[in-house]
Amino acid sequence: MAVKEPYNESIWSKYHGPNLGYIQEKYEQFVHDPSSVEHHYRDLFTVSGPPPLAPDAVQAPQPTLSGDTEWLRKAVRASKLIANIRIYGHMAANIDPLEQVNSPMAKWLDYQTYDLTREDLIALPASLIWENAPPDVHTAWDAVHRMRQAYTQTIAYEFGHVHDEQELRWLNSQAESTSSPAPLNNTERKELLNRLIQVEQFETFLHKTFVGQKRFSLEGNDALVPMLDEIVRAAAHDGAEHILMGMAHRGRLNVLAHILGKPYDIIFSEFHHSPNKELFPSEGSMGINYGWTGDVKYHLGADRAVREGETVRTRITLANNPSHLEFVNPVVEGFTRAAQEDRNSPGLPQLDTNKAMAVLMHGDAAFPGEGIVAETLNIGKLKGYSNGGTVHIIVNNRIGFTTESEDSRSTHYASDLAKGYEIPVVHVNADDPEACISAVRLASAYRNQFKKDFVIDLIGYRRHGHNEMDDPETTQPIVYGRVRNHPTVYRVYAERLQREKIITADDVNQMNLDAEKVLQEAFDLMKDGKRKNGDAKTSIPLETEATPPLSTAVQLEQLQQINRELLTVPGGFKVYPKLERILQRRKDALNDGERVDWALAETLAFATILKDGTPIRLSGQDSQRGTFAHRHLVLHDSETGALFSPLHQLSDSKASFGVYNSPLSEASVLGYEYGYNVFAPETFVIWEAQYGDFANAAQVIIDQFIAAGRAKWTQRSNLTILLPHGYEGQGPEHSSARLERYLQLSAEENWTVANLSSAAQYFHLLRRQAALCGKGDARPLVIMAPKSLIRNPRSTSSGAELASGGFQPVLPEPLLGGSPGEIKRLVVCSGKVTLDLQTELEAAKDQDWSWLHILRLEQLYPFPERELAAHLSAMGSLTEIVWLQEEPKNMGGWSYAEPRLRAIAPQNVKVQYIGRPERSSPASGYADVHTFEQRRIVTEALKLNSQVQAAVPSSR
Repeated sequence: MAVKEPYNESIWSKYHGPNLGYIQEKYEQFVHDPSSVEHHYRDLFTVSGPPPLAPDAVQAPQPTLSGDTEWLRKAVRASKLIANIRIYGHMAANIDPLEQVNSPMAKWLDYQTYDLTREDLIALPASLIWENAPPDVHTAWDAVHRMRQAYTQTIAYEFGHVHDEQELRWLNSQAESTSSPAPLNNTERKELLNRLIQVEQFETFLHKTFVGQKRFSLEGNDALVPMLDEIVRAAAHDGAEHILMGMAHRGRLNVLAHILGKPYDIIFSEFHHSPNKELFPSEGSMGINYGWTGDVKYHLGADRAVREGETVRTRITLANNPSHLEFVNPVVEGFTRAAQEDRNSPGLPQLDTNKAMAVLMHGDAAFPGEGIVAETLNIGKLKGYSNGGTVHIIVNNRIGFTTESEDSRSTHYASDLAKGYEIPVVHVNADDPEACISAVRLASAYRNQFKKDFVIDLIGYRRHGHNEMDDPETTQPIVYGRVRNHPTVYRVYAERLQREKIITADDVNQMNLDAEKVLQEAFDLMKDGKRKNGDAKTSIPLETEATPPLSTAVQLEQLQQINRELLTVPGGFKVYPKLERILQRRKDALNDGERVDWALAETLAFATILKDGTPIRLSGQDSQRGTFAHRHLVLHDSETGALFSPLHQLSDSKASFGVYNSPLSEASVLGYEYGYNVFAPETFVIWEAQYGDFANAAQVIIDQFIAAGRAKWTQRSNLTILLPHGYEGQGPEHSSARLERYLQLSAEENWTVANLSSAAQYFHLLRRQAALCGKGDARPLVIMAPKSLIRNPRSTSSGAELASGGFQPVLPEPLLGGSPGEIKRLVVCSGKVTLDLQTELEAAKDQDWSWLHILRLEQLYPFPERELAAHLSAMGSLTEIVWLQEEPKNMGGWSYAEPRLRAIAPQNVKVQYIGRPERSSPASGYADVHTFEQRRIVTEALKLNSQVQAAVPSSR
């Protein structure tokens, strides 16, 4: 590496004796690998070159070391020892309650490995090997002893992967401090013991009272509950208005009872009145979740006041979660961002990360095993998704169902995934509850200081099998031999406090009696009938509010004014010239005789929604520009790179607008947007897939949350999903958005599924969806968004169509239908193929088409039966209804539409299919094959078959 200036004797003059030896050692490391030394040493060596006596140093007067050479070597070896304790101390720490793990790194933390003796270390000053050593640490022997105390006890720190120098220095200083985080006082220690007793007594009471029923016990990681207590206390003290939590089923009942305050008697009622006591309540069931929703239906949480000088109201929310474990993670992250943002002013939402905090509890097998975890960690620092840091707790019982750790991950620790994101990790022994509280206090302080994620690996065990009906010794005989003989955490801690004379055995006995009494009283209350079975509902209808008819039309003059504002940029802002020409084409689009394309219709819809006072959030891969370079809602200055959104400068805008390019991820981003929308239902939230079938990667979020959340959890959402769809010969992964999957999931009016053919329809549907935000009739909306139709002139609309009317579930083909009594064939179709038909009709406009009519099914679900039946009623000569689609027969809308069309078809009218045959792949990868097939199905739809031909008068 080049030296920026020649050797300057004054720079090195302050280094003498062992300090000079240390700096020489650092330079040798620097020459070998610059990244291996601290940032300030890299700067020093880059600017000043090698120190004296280094192999390639500029020769200068050298000090005489005489007999000090061996002493210098010992100082360097002692420095290596201290560094290795910092980096590898966690490998030798006492973090395993069952003492199953032997550390391969222990020898590297032993001074004898470095050819050092106790006398050697006593002879070295601590300041030589530990910068800023505490005042009571005088010698290197003291320093090594103190460092081992800090890094190898029941709490272990893994910070070496954190590259930010300021963060790393702060983390190490916290680990090495004896006063920060603050240790517990005696009152807090008694309260901690009492909490652990409550946790264990609750599990024990359920176990003996409801024999054989599943409860997914927390036992072995009991410390989780007081850890959550501490998080709540710290967050409330710091002014958080919301604490948003996510977890799977293990320990959920205990968290609900003790953190969210769900009454014991309600929990007992759900067990006692279960129609199938062997299976209920099970993983993620309503019995576990329901009972105390508070004032907001979609919050399965509770209000809680924490007094810290003054009362602070903090709302705790535990998110609903199916058995798909970690998929709740992005949902909770979305909750949190929504709770932190102020959306009541124009421009970007105003983010205050102090208003809310996310806490996620993970399984040790699921954290490295489920890809959704990595996806969620990845969005933690991104502009559109960051929320000031999440505290992650891995509830580590070292067994995944019945699978040992060596069979469930390739990493040493369950937490190792987090290291790739430079998230600090603390491993803590679940049998040392004070260390657990210390870990939480460190995590809270780090989040407050740096606004980033923190991981606590809570290492315990599982006292029972996967559920309480399993016999774990069939698969883990050795582990459970140890578990049988291992005291529970409260007993371990009680013995410790008794040894330290903090409490007596009588105190412990009284705490147990008090906890048992509360549980028994709650059970008696439930048995006496004061808590009826109806309080433990398994099916809860979601109340709906009557929504008045919605007007989505906007006066033409207002649209024209908005359009002018959208084309105005700040003075000095240089729009890319090519893009400037494209945007200026929109200038006259709303005038008579002009047309509004898809992108402009969308932008005008957004602008009018903002003026109505509804905030908008849009995210997806390349959503600012648009996958097909059509949207351009964020402009880039071609000279400076500065950003500007025209939707941020609208006059009379009453709400925020945020559009964010997402990472190359579907599950985490869609889950995040769902969570954001559920928490902030007054916001119009939109997620856009880059291509429609990329949403396959988010199928769990779609199936378990978006499609079913209303029925399972009474969660309201009006999330809009844009899925580019249409057959243009681009192959299997760029054609079908898998319309059939959304139609198969359609039931109980759970959402709306649409496949549109015009810009005006899109404009009105967006405005209708936004108008439902926060209302009882709100439902998610799934749109098969266009690709080629974005620029197809046939999909454009006049300004008058935006200024009048509204969304129409069924649109008749405007070129046909003039003589309804003569119609023999009705073609029903949806989306892009409707305009392919129109192209063919115009090419043969001199032909007599009186025998044919085409209806565009713009809304597939809820199925517009009434509208279709109204059209059919006028077709007295109808002989056949044809369903036309681009997709293969086993995909698309045919299987969904066929029984519904047959149900409304007049007697003796056949319902037939035209489209591609059944296939395993959704589209051909060859453009010529696609063109041939597309031509065939369009031609067949517009060709008289023999039956229809016979019914047409010969004069025709």
